[in-house]
Amino acid sequence: MTETAQPETDTLERDPSRVITFSDGVIAIAVTLLVLEIHPPQDTRHLLRGLGELWPSYSSYVITFMLIGQIWANHDVMFDHIRHADRLVLFLNTLLMMDIALLPFAAGVLADAFRDGHGQRTAVVLHGLSFELAAALFNVIWWHARRRNRHLLADTISPAGVQAVSRRFLLALAWIGAGTLLGAFLPPLGVAVIAAFIVYYWLPISGEIGSTQPHPSPKQAPAPTPPDAEGPTTHDRPRRDH
Repeated sequence: MTETAQPETDTLERDPSRVITFSDGVIAIAVTLLVLEIHPPQDTRHLLRGLGELWPSYSSYVITFMLIGQIWANHDVMFDHIRHADRLVLFLNTLLMMDIALLPFAAGVLADAFRDGHGQRTAVVLHGLSFELAAALFNVIWWHARRRNRHLLADTISPAGVQAVSRRFLLALAWIGAGTLLGAFLPPLGVAVIAAFIVYYWLPISGEIGSTQPHPSPKQAPAPTPPDAEGPTTHDRPRRDH
């Protein structure tokens, strides 16, 4: 009795679903811990005034929460198009999650500095650098996935879509870097620049939604069109009666 030969593959692809599940868990914990940095006022006799004095904590909470939300959204976009997570992707994503776990601490430092009026430059730089590191890791992961003729990417995203995602990730690196640099000299301006980034970055990326039809790779030549598909020739076209 003969056995049917099974096709051999060069490498076993690792489904990135477990990477996404792990990352979603870390991000969910990080945004939950943010609220723990908002401490209730001790003096309940002047509760309204005490609540108002917590405005730095509220601002830091909102800004950091929305920025982490953007990280989650773009992480989802990125791994929608990564079909195989190799060892380097796992390592870089682990570094990204380690950075995200630090963000509640950076948010607490930022809030304390603006509430106390001391160390604001250092706090803004720490907060900005934490997100700058995340932006840099996004760019490295995406660059690694798309190099070597898109060897880790699915074929459902077009080359134009790949370029659009790349431009958006590079813009994050430049925008947050500019806000961090400004924060070293003018802390309120640096925070304002980083906060303005939130509004723009929630806009959709052109081509981020993949197609169900596979796109050819950049080096893949299009299939030749069969002669019958080119349409009827002059001899085959029906005549019009005048």
